[in-house]
Amino acid sequence: MIPESLLGRLKVPAMAAPMFLVSGPDLVVETCKGGVLGTFPTLNQRTPEGYEAWLIAIRNRLSGMDAAPFGVQMGIHHTNPRMAVDLDLSIKHQVPVLVTTLGITREITDAVHSYGGLVFHDATTVKHAVKALDANVDGIIAVCAGAGGHSGTYNPFAFLSELRPLVGDKTLILAGSIGNGQAMAGAIAGGADMVSIGTRFIATHESMCSDEQKRMVLESTVQDIVYTEEVSGIGASILRQTLSRPFDAPAQIGRFDVAKEISPRLWKNIWSAGQGVGAVNDIVSTADLCHRLRGEYRAALERVSGLVAA
Repeated sequence: MIPESLLGRLKVPAMAAPMFLVSGPDLVVETCKGGVLGTFPTLNQRTPEGYEAWLIAIRNRLSGMDAAPFGVQMGIHHTNPRMAVDLDLSIKHQVPVLVTTLGITREITDAVHSYGGLVFHDATTVKHAVKALDANVDGIIAVCAGAGGHSGTYNPFAFLSELRPLVGDKTLILAGSIGNGQAMAGAIAGGADMVSIGTRFIATHESMCSDEQKRMVLESTVQDIVYTEEVSGIGASILRQTLSRPFDAPAQIGRFDVAKEISPRLWKNIWSAGQGVGAVNDIVSTADLCHRLRGEYRAALERVSGLVAA
């Protein structure tokens, strides 16, 4: 189910995924104003001081508005050099939603729950999801095949079917190839409570990436998405057109190192996107995109209702 603190504040059951070097204050604020949970990775700001400044700016810009909450993502891993300080700042400023990836502990969920915040955890396997549920997270983000960035390999409907009874009355969020309101409705019908949308928000005026990257997403199809471990050591969905560019290959496949992963040099020329690129056919404002998602979602639900009635 959707948490009480989100009910009535979301215009559609969706969050904008936190995307490295793409999601920033402008995208987050406009997403929240559009009734979608807006998020960004803490490491998109290169210093803790900058991260804190972003938190203050986002709160100030959303103050007094009828808007959805915002959230931040951070890697809970011993190789993340900023984990402790970013977590302290997130708690200090009472970030409404903390999206965790790689790891999670009960100490973290207790700290966020102490001020009424929520913790959603990225999971690519059932094992990861069970560990997070044992740590008392509020929801699981099922990162499936076709998701942009680091993704899983499971079919979304198969993963939802296995996770739904385990998650119970907590929130189950589906991530992977969701680029419009029709896909959102399909995910909800399949057992998800919410969806996470990433690639579609790359092609917005407010995203931080270059115009070239936005155009490449716009011009790409599912055939241009390559799932490979060669870039960072673990599986990720990459735009094929950028793989011919030079990059430092990981020293060991399967070994993850946040400190290396967060280097902007790695992702300056290598760009990620999900298999949902085929649904991206224009570059629009975030406000227009959120409005469009609401209309598509309603139309999809009406279509299903019509089929049921028939």
